[in-house]
Amino acid sequence: MEERGIICRRLAPVLAIVIALWVTEGETVAQRASERRVANPGETQFNLQVLRASGGPVIPIFEGWYQNPDGTYELSFGYYNVNTEEVLEVPLGPDNFIEPQELDGGQPTRFETAPEGDRRHWGVFTATVPADFGDRDVVWTLRSSGQTLSVPGRLTRAPYQLAGWEFPGRASMAPLVRWEPNGPVGRGPAGVMGPPLRATVGVPRMINVWTTRDPEGPDDERPIHVKWFKHQGPGLVTFAEPTSEVDPLFWVTPGDGAEVATQVTFADAGHYVVRALAFNEIREFEFQCCWTNAFVQVIVEP
Repeated sequence: MEERGIICRRLAPVLAIVIALWVTEGETVAQRASERRVANPGETQFNLQVLRASGGPVIPIFEGWYQNPDGTYELSFGYYNVNTEEVLEVPLGPDNFIEPQELDGGQPTRFETAPEGDRRHWGVFTATVPADFGDRDVVWTLRSSGQTLSVPGRLTRAPYQLAGWEFPGRASMAPLVRWEPNGPVGRGPAGVMGPPLRATVGVPRMINVWTTRDPEGPDDERPIHVKWFKHQGPGLVTFAEPTSEVDPLFWVTPGDGAEVATQVTFADAGHYVVRALAFNEIREFEFQCCWTNAFVQVIVEP
């Protein structure tokens, strides 16, 4: 209970201060950052009155930050699509960008409705900043449904510090994910990027990952869940197996873990990013634990 209380105290400011800001034309994010907010301190972003079937915006959310072993930091971002039925597409560019510009490009362009059993999409990508980043901001701006909303991510407040890939006290840890046997391993929101793939329009393409538990983590025999998402790209992406549940029987042996595969079909040519999300239980997202993102670029040819 004490560990749960610690996480709640850490999470409360993150949930209470959405810090999604309206930015009027001709004004910079910095000029408006202290003036217009979707939710003020002490309020919550999950106001059910904003929910609607369609026509609403996507709210960018700063989840918090954690430090990597090499001293760099990850600033974790998620989003809240206030529509219950409408999925929004916002391409990279003037309607979907990150400042400083050198950190732009890792954010999603497809914004799903809230997943079943949850309220929003947590920690879908991170921005990596150097150890000496200091008190500067990383600002994500989204323009959708006629509204421009921005959120700053920063390292200057301890309540925003996240555990990264493990539950405080190590009661739970994010699954490990690889894109190929013996390949680089990812854990936590920053995850791992796989080698680029190629596909052809309309032709199903098998994509697979390997997932397992950290052998140095807690003794955890729960299944690992894997969900697939279109993260970026110009056209419709269909997953034959959008979700999977990996029984411990298949990853309990030390090694690369269990292979999780799905056939993916792309409706249009172009450059895409597919995201695999490996997690333990949905309820852990609310406590900023324990999941791993895995990204792969796919070049789709006509």
